[in-house]
Amino acid sequence: MRVHLVVLFGPPAVGKMSVGREVARLTPYRLFHNHATIEPLLEVFDWGTEPFERLREELRRRVIEEAAASDLPGLVLTLVWGLDSPADTAYVERLVAPVAAAGGRVSFAELWSSQETRLGREGTPERLAAKASKRDQEWARRHLVESDEEHRLSTGPDQPFPLAHRFEHVRVDNDALSATEAAEQVVSLLGLPRAP
Repeated sequence: MRVHLVVLFGPPAVGKMSVGREVARLTPYRLFHNHATIEPLLEVFDWGTEPFERLREELRRRVIEEAAASDLPGLVLTLVWGLDSPADTAYVERLVAPVAAAGGRVSFAELWSSQETRLGREGTPERLAAKASKRDQEWARRHLVESDEEHRLSTGPDQPFPLAHRFEHVRVDNDALSATEAAEQVVSLLGLPRAP
């Protein structure tokens, strides 16, 4: 069996980790959320520095390479993706390349919520427990707004999915959904296997 990589993406505080945990609970897939690499590196290197960026990509890619070579049925990877950035798209392509090269399935599941909803989710106990870098809530909220201003983080009529020619893509509006409800939609839309 080849691994199925599900890339769960969307803007900050859209619910990627929470929904990813629920997808992992509902299926035999494992979750590899973006802060699993961010938080340890921030102990040593500042955000955005060259060593931080290089090691974050290398760690993520190595985990994906090992998953592609393993007997895991699936892996859920979460990340924020500047859809209007060719550099970000090239980065995502490098991350999924080991699975594609091994003949595995690569799917993209996008989460969308309004900025107002996402600002309300910033600072929840679940986020703070897993993401030490978000404990400065003023910074986290400011970063969320700045990220929205800097890049297109969601698809739409003026921002189509950049890899549509190669990979499947589904979009879930989880503005008013619980993490479990959103995960159920992801599982259904992608036809994921259910956990025994």
